[in-house]
Order: sequence, then structure tokens, then C-alpha cells
Amino acid sequence: MFRKWIKFELAVALAAVVFTLFESCKQKSADSAKNLALNEETLEEALPKKELSQEFKDYWYAGEAEITSYKLEQARYGEMREGNAVLIYVTEPFLPGKQVKADESSSKNIPVLKLNSTKNYLTGIYPYSIMSSSFYPVHDNRQAVKISFSSQEWCGQVYAQLNNREKFEILSHSYFENEADFSAKLDKNILENELWNKIRINPKGLPVGNKKVIPSFEYIRLSHKELKAYDATMTLIENEDASSYEIKYPELKRTLKIDFSTAFPYTIEGWTETFESGYGKSKKELTSSAKKIKSIKSPYWQKNSNRFLPLRDSLGLNSF
Repeated sequence: MFRKWIKFELAVALAAVVFTLFESCKQKSADSAKNLALNEETLEEALPKKELSQEFKDYWYAGEAEITSYKLEQARYGEMREGNAVLIYVTEPFLPGKQVKADESSSKNIPVLKLNSTKNYLTGIYPYSIMSSSFYPVHDNRQAVKISFSSQEWCGQVYAQLNNREKFEILSHSYFENEADFSAKLDKNILENELWNKIRINPKGLPVGNKKVIPSFEYIRLSHKELKAYDATMTLIENEDASSYEIKYPELKRTLKIDFSTAFPYTIEGWTETFESGYGKSKKELTSSAKKIKSIKSPYWQKNSNRFLPLRDSLGLNSF
């Protein structure tokens, strides 16, 4: 009789545990759904949408991406390196809650102009491969909804991501001991990464004057600086044919200057970046630069057959 009573008590206790776990999972699921909805509502609290011109629609909604190649001179470890850079701009629908490209059409999707920026160069025997992605609303009524960055070389790899929610949510992973796995929430400030998108949409609306700016993830991670907003002076110089946008960071001793065409579609013609490169006795101020080679419009995702390899030749991308 005693054994039966013990078994009954154990069964009751086990049922209680199972019920508690089930309710906990239900609550977590509900909380997750609630947070997703809140994220969508938070992102919807933006400035009124700027009307898209017919010129903009004809260029950016033709079912093609714009691909532009550049001859790259990159400062790394106190020396200049030759390589190439590519900027790939394309429009796509973006899910505000999950913060990924949307597979299906929905009124809740955010239409964005996405920039995938790549750099490839050699440091002695081993190669560097760098990619940054920024997702910026085409209606120019809120900040970038997402930024990601990755760097691969023979020593290891680094990845960082920013999600625009109630605050900027940062997640970063690195093979360096002092960086390792990192997460944080930052107050919202101007993102250097998003300015490359804004130039293509509304250069006259670029921020000017003294501002707080979060530098590019590429610079922060490769220079091992603290990820935060820094004081910067921002200048827009407009000329009849060519314009430029300059960002100076006094504390970082760094200046980025982006050259672009004054007329639509405001193509990026090149850029320079001056900063301290190297460590110890090899540390010196150097200037990286990129000069435009060729630009094409293409649905490149449909051109993955070997017969399309000559397209790389047309972009001057035979190496790397």
C-alpha cells in the first residue's frame, strides 16, 4: 500500500513538472510573438514616407542589381595593398520583425535598398575577404534596419551584426581573445554604414555639421576600437557634375571621403579613407582609395553558370 502511495505521489509530481514546463514554453512563445509584434510596431514609428520618383522606380525596380567594381588600394598593417572592391546595390522587401529578406509579399514588409560591399586584397602570403551589408528603407524615413559585417583571413574570422529595434542591438563574434563573443545595446546614432545607401536615395538629406556617428563595422573590428558613437564633422560638397561627402573623426584620427555623381542615380565614383595603420613602430597614417572600374545592371543571381564568367572580365575582376 505504501509503495502504491509513493508511486501515486511521484506521478502527481511528474505531471506538475510537465505542466509547468508546458506553460513556461507557452509563455516564452507568447513573449516571443509579442516581442516580434513590438519590433514591427517600433519600426513603424517613423517619419512620413518620402514619395518615390518615377525616375527612381524605373532605375531601382527593373528587376536588376547595380554592380560596380573598383580598383582598391588598401592600407593594412602599415603598408598599402592592391585589391578590388565591389558595391552591389539592389532593392528588396524586408521583414521588420525577423529582420531578414521577405519571401512573400506583405503590407508589413519594408522596401529597402540593400548594399553588399566587398573588398578582397592580399597581405603577404594570405588573403583578406571582407563584406558589409546594410539595409536602408527606400522611403528614407528611418535609419537602416540592419547592418552586418564579416571578415575572413587565414588567422580566423570575425562577424558582427546590428539590428534596429528599440535600441541598436549588437552581436559580435571574433577569434581575438579581447573581443570574443560580445553583445550590447546602443543608443541610436547615425550609422556610417547607412550613409552609403542614403547617398543613392537622397544625398541632399545627408547629415552635416558636428554629429555623433557610429563608424563602419569594418573600421571598428579591423582596428579593434570600441564599438560606440564618436564625435564627427560631416561635410557635403555639391558641384555641377561631381559631389563629395566627408566624415572626420578627430578622436580616431580618421577621415572618410565618398565621391559620387551629383545627378541621379548618384553613382559612387570612388572613395578615400585616411587613418593610422599598423602597430608599434610600423604605425603610420596612410590613405586607402578606390577608383571606379565599371558599372553594370544585371540580375546576377540568375547568372551562376560558367558561361557567365566573362561578365567578371567586363568588371575587371579576373583576380581575387
